[in-house]
Amino acid sequence: MKEKAKQFKNQVQTFWTESSTLRKSAVISVVLLLLLAIALAAALLFRTNYAPLYSQLTLAEAGQIQEALEQRGVAARVSNDGTTIHVPEADVDRLKVDLAAEGLPKSGSIDYAFFQNQMGFGMTDNEFTVIERSLMQTELAELIRGVQGVEQANVIITLPEESVWLNSGQESSTAAVVLQLEPGYTLDSSQVKALYHLISKSVPNLPIENIVLSDSQFNNYTYQEEETSPAASFQSQREIKQEIESDLKQTINQLLSAVVGPENAIVSVTADIDFTQEQRTEDLVEPVDEEEVSGLAISVERINEMYEGTTGNEEGVAGVGDEIPNYTGAAGGGDSESERTEERINYEVNRIHKEIIESPYEIRDLGIQVMVNPPEGMQALPPQQTADITAMLETIIRTTLPDDGEEEGEQDVGDRVVVTSMPFAQTETGEAEQPSSATIPIWIYAVAAGLVLLIIILAVLLYRKREPADLAEEQDEAAEPEPEQEDEPLMETEETEESKQMRQLNRLAKEQPEDFSKLLRTWLSDE
Repeated sequence: MKEKAKQFKNQVQTFWTESSTLRKSAVISVVLLLLLAIALAAALLFRTNYAPLYSQLTLAEAGQIQEALEQRGVAARVSNDGTTIHVPEADVDRLKVDLAAEGLPKSGSIDYAFFQNQMGFGMTDNEFTVIERSLMQTELAELIRGVQGVEQANVIITLPEESVWLNSGQESSTAAVVLQLEPGYTLDSSQVKALYHLISKSVPNLPIENIVLSDSQFNNYTYQEEETSPAASFQSQREIKQEIESDLKQTINQLLSAVVGPENAIVSVTADIDFTQEQRTEDLVEPVDEEEVSGLAISVERINEMYEGTTGNEEGVAGVGDEIPNYTGAAGGGDSESERTEERINYEVNRIHKEIIESPYEIRDLGIQVMVNPPEGMQALPPQQTADITAMLETIIRTTLPDDGEEEGEQDVGDRVVVTSMPFAQTETGEAEQPSSATIPIWIYAVAAGLVLLIIILAVLLYRKREPADLAEEQDEAAEPEPEQEDEPLMETEETEESKQMRQLNRLAKEQPEDFSKLLRTWLSDE
């Protein structure tokens, strides 16, 4: 063992003596870099990671917490002008529970930002969702606190679960925000509207109607639309059109996924919407009895008069009749009879007063285009299946379009439906996973790559250092026959021969360096 160590020492000394200045510098640099990398890795592995325990504390509360930590012997750091306290990461959860039992802190918020540096490949989807929502709530609250007049903000966000199925509808997020305003400050309508837009655009798939905004005094702030301008009206009409097309597309996708399978159909819906608004007033009079076309009799008055009697002699003025010549005298008296019937009926009819405001929009026309991926090994769907899909789409059009009293022919409805069948372009197997924020920091990869590179360089240099001596030994051993001796003397002879060969090589390198270099080149060329 001692001879082996001595031999290795001699080899190292020989290599160092024969090495050039450039090679010596390279070896020293590699060794120093390797030691530096090892020291850096050890420092990173054994250092104490600090994480925020509480943030946005008052100075009094920060002092109380600092005193409580010192009593427990916990090393703590203070930052952000004394409002944030950092403790060793391993003690964060335990200290939160212990301090909460003592009623500390009385204010401040737990900082979730340290989770960003702790997310790794072993994190589950549920853990990532919880952390993502917590970070979103914290960042949104910080953003709202920057609004004039807002001292504090508490945000609760509910995110819908994403579904991988084609026939599942997309749900909306919800948000509840409670503001703590400065004393005597009141938000105006422009600030309320800005807050609604800020919250809506900060959370994915969060419509304004799903936001509840109030202050600590339980005053609700509602979103009020401004007077409609032409641009706003156009945007509203465009959103209505897109929503109608999206709903119809989703319904058709649900039906087609059950027939041809999910992700085997592409649907396009084009809707023609009439946004003409009409407001009118109607006063109608309709009969109560539509068959008789008559009203309802509310009062009836009938009068019947009959007269019977005798008519008396006519009497003239004295002295007149006889004085007129050729005047015929009246006849004598007789019987007379008369009858009068009178009927009065008052009818009441249906009087209808209508104030009609038409719907703000109406689907005037509809077009559906469907492209279906046929089963494997086929270039198109069977004609019967294509006809069934077409009939289904025509039924959807009939039930969606308004009934204007005119029956549309099969040709008219069929012109609105186009069903195409052709194989879809094949995509690469498996979709590339989206980069997740739960990744290892880049500097760890850089340090690991540097360590691997240093180890490879050191191994190559050591291999080249030992190669000339090993080749010389092998050549000398092949040239000289081994003497036949007993086992123990043989070991001594081999060690003596190796020592002689080393001395010869050293002498050759010192006295005849040119011959020694030629010998090395010969060995290298043979290799």
